[in-house]
Amino acid sequence: MAESPVALLRAHARFAPWNARGLAAHVSGLVDAVGVRPTNASARAAPSARAVRFYVSNRLMDRPEGAGTSATYSYRHFLQLLSIKIRQREGQNLETIRSELKEVTGDLLERRVAGWMSNALAAGVPAAAGNDGNGSHSWRRIAVADGVELHVRDDSPAANEEAIIGLREALRTAIGRVEKA
Repeated sequence: MAESPVALLRAHARFAPWNARGLAAHVSGLVDAVGVRPTNASARAAPSARAVRFYVSNRLMDRPEGAGTSATYSYRHFLQLLSIKIRQREGQNLETIRSELKEVTGDLLERRVAGWMSNALAAGVPAAAGNDGNGSHSWRRIAVADGVELHVRDDSPAANEEAIIGLREALRTAIGRVEKA
């Protein structure tokens, strides 16, 4: 029997907490899978860390735990960000979205987002995301740089060779930026 959309959405909670960049990246992956394209030309389909901070400062999302670079975002923030992107796709402006989100409890927000994304969640979430964690998984270990490794589970969509090369190169670039700073 297929899992409910809410259960598939909850599978993403295991990745929490996120920093702003991690939350934006995680939501971007789902937004891409769903094919969310805002009708408002000023809104981008994929959120960024900057957009997350903008939404928080404009009261579209709850304040994170902590501040600055140590700020962390929860599953509720994940749901809020998905809801914002979905409602933008439907043509809603930020003021309307803000008033809607202010009135919504966590359970209702989760059900709404799951309903909006049900087809994509069923098709786009790998089986491992819905796994309860009791199964055994095979992992690939990729050397990135001296003292840095990337671990990718074999059943992940990122386990294909092209994705691994891209991840490794992105990490090397990020490490290079840190070393130069």
